[in-house]
Amino acid sequence: MENYIVSARKYRPDTFDSVVAQKSLTTTLKNAIHSGKLAHAYLFCGPRGVGKTTCARIFAKTINCQNPTSDGEPCNQCESCRSFNQQRSYSIYELDAASNNSVDDIRSLNEQVRIPPQVGKYKVYIIDEVHMLSQAAFNAFLKTLEEPPAHAIFILATTEKHKIIPTILSRCQIYDFSRIEAADIIDHLQKIATKEGINTEHEALRVIAQKSDGCMRDALSLFDQMSSFTQGDLTYNKVIESLNVLDYEYYFRLTDFILEKKTAQSLLLFNEILNKGFEGNIFIEGAASHFRDLLVNSDTATATLFEGSQELQARYSEQARRCTPKMLFKAIRHCNNCSMNYRASRNKRLLVELTLIELTQMSDSDSDDSGGQRPKVLKPIFNRQQSVAAEQPANNNNAANRAISDTNKVPAHAPISNSNAEQAPATQKEQPKAPQHGRPAELQTRREHTTLGGMFRRSRSNIEESTANKQAEVAGRTENTVAQPPQATEKKKKITNELVSQAWTSFALNLPENERSLADRMKIMQPTMVDEDSFTIHVDNQMAAEIFDKESPRICKGMSKFLDGAIMRMTVKVNAVVVERHVSDRGKQFEILKEKNPLVERLRKELNLELSR
Repeated sequence: MENYIVSARKYRPDTFDSVVAQKSLTTTLKNAIHSGKLAHAYLFCGPRGVGKTTCARIFAKTINCQNPTSDGEPCNQCESCRSFNQQRSYSIYELDAASNNSVDDIRSLNEQVRIPPQVGKYKVYIIDEVHMLSQAAFNAFLKTLEEPPAHAIFILATTEKHKIIPTILSRCQIYDFSRIEAADIIDHLQKIATKEGINTEHEALRVIAQKSDGCMRDALSLFDQMSSFTQGDLTYNKVIESLNVLDYEYYFRLTDFILEKKTAQSLLLFNEILNKGFEGNIFIEGAASHFRDLLVNSDTATATLFEGSQELQARYSEQARRCTPKMLFKAIRHCNNCSMNYRASRNKRLLVELTLIELTQMSDSDSDDSGGQRPKVLKPIFNRQQSVAAEQPANNNNAANRAISDTNKVPAHAPISNSNAEQAPATQKEQPKAPQHGRPAELQTRREHTTLGGMFRRSRSNIEESTANKQAEVAGRTENTVAQPPQATEKKKKITNELVSQAWTSFALNLPENERSLADRMKIMQPTMVDEDSFTIHVDNQMAAEIFDKESPRICKGMSKFLDGAIMRMTVKVNAVVVERHVSDRGKQFEILKEKNPLVERLRKELNLELSR
């Protein structure tokens, strides 16, 4: 059976033209070889698996090639090229600095540099992972790297350029390799699949390219793995099943739920994804990528940024037309905040579910001042709550209407000019009685006429007077019940020392992350009211007093939100307690500590501690 060679080694580039997605760097190296302007030291840096060591090998083989081609490529026919291809060349050395990082290894290298090459013109030293060298090894290498023999060329490769000392960087020509784009990886994998006779789908190769994160070596390893799993038939469904990748169908469904304000369905969708074994951060990061793809497909100018097939792009464009850019931007921001807080959260599932609730309750009319935080008023989530919430305002409105109508309702037969007459039932029958003291004769006569069932005719002036009195009474009653100013019914909350302390603590808790030092100081301080408009805080030193004097206007204005808009004055005082630093008596030291911080005594009592002697 023939020995199997992985694709990363079998299809490793052996010429500059076969290097993927590093055209500018390979062209520069070829021009330098063609013109004979070779530096004595090169530094190739960039992410893993982008071709640093491969380009170093091709460069070393080309400069020693005895018959290079016209376009600056090695001939692969001369003795130097054949010895390199067969890994028996004595003119090209590869050193792994991760395992040979001591000063003795570099000293041994310095001694070998003096020996000229046996075949070829140059002796090339490729040092991989050079950032792993120790400080002493770097210092021992400096002189040789700065003034090597004419036949020696050094090619250093690293993934972490920032770990290399500046004196080494200043002696090298630096080439920065970039990540390989997904389109280039897909094209390269398609060529290999054609040579190997493997059936592939474009979406399957796209998933592999995205999973590799710009690393060609990782992409080739995943390609070999998927070829073995699928028996030479790379389909999208098989690839996402093997690589544990969420299908984009879930995100299309999630977006539909968000557009339709279906909170319950989105939570059930997340539960379905959890049951399949996916973590919440994978789901939320995939959702952010989906909203990003929708955003770029919402405009033809940015549609080229989408990496996918034409069929999939058409589907993204169709759903993007139903979304507004503002809504997509808010969705991306919510998902990004959830992703950043996911690792620190203790209840990760609840964090993702809260994010889904926020997504389904978004609207373009929401203010952006919240910075992506949860909306101040949450809308009803489930259908039963929605029906109850819909019925309640209607019932309240009906009750209010009935109350107003009952208030304004006045019996037509009740006299308005006398309030005592209103209390008498209109249907009650009374016997004739003598006129009462203090009652007008007209009222007594009117009652007699009403009791006897006679017809009482008022003059035109009496009717106008009665109508005017009725309108005035109704207007006064309405003003007292409906149009009464809130200042007359609501009492202003009295500011107490407890309320000031709560406002002080609330302001400290709402400070941003970059002002944690100020917040921590405020949490351990206790304000004391002086009068209704001012309070005092005590600090231990003058520096702290200057800080709080400077922050006083902002603190008082921020506390007003928790004090019904009342703005108080803050006075800063420095404690007069002088701590004796050179007291030998332990009891006196403890008394000083108690005076400075009463919590020390509480700690002693709770832990049942005693002073040592």
